[in-house]
Amino acid sequence: MVDIQGKIIKVTGPLVIANGMTGAKMFDMVKVGDLGLIGEIIQLRNDQAYVQVYEDTSGIGPGEPVISTGAPLSVELGPGLLGNFFDGIQRPLEGISKASGSAFIARGIDVRALDNTIKWDFIPTVKPGDRVENGDVIGEVKETDLITTRIMVPYGLSGTITKIEKGSYTIDDKVAVLKADDGTETSLTLTHKWPVRLPRPVKKKLPPKIQMYTGQRIVDTFFPIVKGGTAAIPGPFGSGKTVTQHQLAKWSDAEVVVYIGCGERGNEMTDVLMEFPELIDPKSGKPLMDRTVLIANTSNMPVAAREASIYTGITLAEYFRDMGYNVALMADSTSRWAEALREMSGRLEEMPGEEGYPAYLGSRLATFYERAGMVQILNSKKDTVASISVIGAVSPPGGDFSEPVTQNTLRVVKVFWALDSNLAYQRHFPAINWLVSYSLYNESLYEFWKDSLGEEWIETKTEGMKILEEEAELKEIVRLVGIDSLTREQRVILLTAKAIREDFLHQNATHEVDTYTSINKQMKMMNTITMFHHYAMEAVHRGADYESIELMKVREKFADMKYTPEKEIEKHFTELEREIRQEFSTLTTVEGGANA
Repeated sequence: MVDIQGKIIKVTGPLVIANGMTGAKMFDMVKVGDLGLIGEIIQLRNDQAYVQVYEDTSGIGPGEPVISTGAPLSVELGPGLLGNFFDGIQRPLEGISKASGSAFIARGIDVRALDNTIKWDFIPTVKPGDRVENGDVIGEVKETDLITTRIMVPYGLSGTITKIEKGSYTIDDKVAVLKADDGTETSLTLTHKWPVRLPRPVKKKLPPKIQMYTGQRIVDTFFPIVKGGTAAIPGPFGSGKTVTQHQLAKWSDAEVVVYIGCGERGNEMTDVLMEFPELIDPKSGKPLMDRTVLIANTSNMPVAAREASIYTGITLAEYFRDMGYNVALMADSTSRWAEALREMSGRLEEMPGEEGYPAYLGSRLATFYERAGMVQILNSKKDTVASISVIGAVSPPGGDFSEPVTQNTLRVVKVFWALDSNLAYQRHFPAINWLVSYSLYNESLYEFWKDSLGEEWIETKTEGMKILEEEAELKEIVRLVGIDSLTREQRVILLTAKAIREDFLHQNATHEVDTYTSINKQMKMMNTITMFHHYAMEAVHRGADYESIELMKVREKFADMKYTPEKEIEKHFTELEREIRQEFSTLTTVEGGANA
């Protein structure tokens, strides 16, 4: 603690005003009141500090002390993060429960983020005499079966390692000694701190060009996101934002997942906490929780802490990125964060912007999303590339995408997955509207697809989207003048579009097989549907009856494609393609027949 102590003169909800704070700095963390509630200075006027308090201020009154710690709000980084469950200011919820003796969070409770009683097996990767700089890895700790935590030289330090030993250490034990060029020696431990509002430095930002596979067919095929990309999932209440984010968190091929429950209901975070330890990673066969960090600031927790939870989450993501991992961050939802900004802005009596949100809403959102990206991480050894992909849910009132949070988000993100309440009410999951959604990464992924999946896949997915767009136009014609006005070719388009919608885009999140689809299986499914489409169009051109195509038995098997286990896809799709050829070979056609 530094010797800066003021007195409270006013308390209005989560905002506390204190005088006598001369010498305090913006964003310093402070202890408020006799209970020592955690807060952060968000405005300074002369000797008055305006403090955003991250706990319930009930009962706190004028005259009580406000003590500055002299340091900004920071997170503790080291072994013990993975598989853990924190609140918005990185207090472990399990530790809080033990310390308070109940399931409720006691005010003013001070619990360390990482457990300093656990011993970790430390294996050095450098030796005495080696020169290191900030960001260099000096050793490793096998934190879980999936992730090895790399112990890095904290930012701002460089020099020569004079002592380092393999052994079993707590996070506070000295594992190495670093001697700087001026002769100063610094003891290094397994942990260090970092201010949450300050982005961790990198060597260079790179254009992201590698697709992040999510196992969700509509996302991977039509609206892809890259490693290091940004995406928004806006949608009205009940349209499936949280379920979609859960799916992306579970099955995306990122190595580490940071999930932030920002202002959402407690039962939704409970679902995550209960489900994730039981879910098995499809690649490793290990529990998904072994590579996941959960942060909860639910709707019944203090409003002001929602802002802290967002910054806490992105800072933890940057820490794992700096180890060389690809990280996926889920923020559910940024609308609740924006509402917290609006409340604090109102209490500060700032000039409101659109719909009462602060004028700086857009810049705050941009600052958050800009911390995503594909980067060369900071070290002196090699050019290691890692990434953070940020996916934020937006909760516009009534599903109105023209409201400020959605519009400001769309200005900075590159992928827009628009959830549709009509699709949700039809039990179509994911309820992503394929006519409204978009991905601006299609062009930058062209070479990646060409090299890894082939040009044929690009043509297939493009044709699939074209069929869906044509279906929308044809449905309008049918609505106006009836289906009898359509040609046989147009009716085949409607038939194929129905197969794409119901048998490909519709995905069951609760089914053990359909919940996740590899890109190989997605390609097989789309190739089968477009193959059927080509044969059908060729048949009607030769005079085949549309009804005979509609009644083909092979169409019934399209619905079973999604439930085919990954290990059986080669056999299943080879057989399905053979049946398509066989049925069309026996179809009666009239050579040169005219269209109906």
